[in-house]
Amino acid sequence: MDSSVSEGGTGPLIGLTTYRERAQSLVWDTDFALLHQAYVDLVVAAGGTAVLLPPQPASAPHVLQRLDGLVLTGGADIEPSRYGQASGPRTGAPRRDRDEWELALAHAALDLKLPVLGVCRGLQMVNVALGGTLEQHVPDRVGHAGHQPAPGQFGRTDVRIKASSRLAALVGEQVTVHCYHHQSVAVLAPALRAVGIADDGTIEAVESPEEPFLFAVQWHPEQDPNDRRLFQGLVDAARRRMTDA
Repeated sequence: MDSSVSEGGTGPLIGLTTYRERAQSLVWDTDFALLHQAYVDLVVAAGGTAVLLPPQPASAPHVLQRLDGLVLTGGADIEPSRYGQASGPRTGAPRRDRDEWELALAHAALDLKLPVLGVCRGLQMVNVALGGTLEQHVPDRVGHAGHQPAPGQFGRTDVRIKASSRLAALVGEQVTVHCYHHQSVAVLAPALRAVGIADDGTIEAVESPEEPFLFAVQWHPEQDPNDRRLFQGLVDAARRRMTDA
C-alpha cells in the first residue's frame, strides 16, 4: 500500500467498532480502545476515512448521524442472554459494554439506512439485533475446529455464495476465506437471508434484501489486503448515500 493511501483522505466517514482491552504500549500497562490496524487499512484503501468507535452506548444515534457507513468488527463472544440462552461451557466471558454499544449501533444504523458491514462477531451481532440466535460452539456440531484451528491462527474455509444474491455480485459464487470463530448463526433473523454456506453447513454470510447495504460475513476479509471487495462495496454505498442526501 503506498503512502498516499495509508495517510487517508476525504472519502466517506466509516465507523469501526473497537473494544476495551488491557494492553501494553511504551511505558503504559492500562486499558485501551483497540482494533486491528488491518480494518483501518482496508477502509482507507477503498477510498474511505476510518473513524474508531469505542463503546459508549448512549451516543449511538448521535454518532451515526455524522457517519456515512459502519463496520461491526470481530471480537469476543456475545453474551448469550442477549439471545435468550444461558452461557455454555465454551462461551467466553461477557463484554457487556461492547454488546450494549454494538446493539445500539446496529439498531440506529438500520433506522438511518446507513450502509453496514458485519465481520465475524459483527455478523452475529446483526443476527442477534434482528431477533436471531447463535450456536455457541460450532465444533460440537461439525466435529472439527477448522473454523478456529488454534489461538491466533486463522482457518481457511471454502464458502459457496448463492448466485442470486447481491453478495455474489461483489465477491463471486465461491470464495476461500480466513476464518476465526467458534460460534455462528443458529436461528437466522427473519429479516436476513443466508447467502454464504461452508461445506459443513455453517452460515458464513448473510444479507438483507430490504436494506440498501447490509452484508455480514463470518470470515475476516480484513486479513486479505489484496481483496478489498467487501470494503469497497461499503465505501461505494456510503458515497452513493452522500450523493443522494
